[in-house]
Amino acid sequence: MNLIFRMIWLFATASRRPAAGMLDETRIALRVLPSDLDTNMHMNNGRYLTIMDLGRVDMIIRTGIWRLVRERKWYPVLGGAQISFRRPLDPFQRYELTTRVMGWDEKWIFMEQRFEVAGTVHARAVVKSLFLKGRDKVPTSEIARAMGHEGDPPAMDGELIAALA
Repeated sequence: MNLIFRMIWLFATASRRPAAGMLDETRIALRVLPSDLDTNMHMNNGRYLTIMDLGRVDMIIRTGIWRLVRERKWYPVLGGAQISFRRPLDPFQRYELTTRVMGWDEKWIFMEQRFEVAGTVHARAVVKSLFLKGRDKVPTSEIARAMGHEGDPPAMDGELIAALA
């Protein structure tokens, strides 16, 4: 249930956060809530993936593509994730979720998402996602243009792409 409230908060406060380009890093400040905890009294490993959705939605809003997503009936889909947990996040601890696009190919957009406390990475994930309209894939070149990016994508690590295959 708290994800719904966090999503409402995200939309309500979006106008206070700066606009972003496709290759800009976005950050949102969050806190570990009691409903995020597991039996070890730190953030549950499954909750990280749920919270990462918020970071990607924030990026969609801040790049201005949210309007097109609604108008064109696109919807984002996650195709894979690889996450490393380095340090726990404790009850009520403040942290920042950082999201950035690393690059893309003709089908997938590859993103990095980090959970940080005072500049220290507690967890890092790399995800691949795409946009669909019905059952059809929206070309990443169209997504990039909608997010204000012209030109080629940045070069990416081939091992990273293979790891998410």
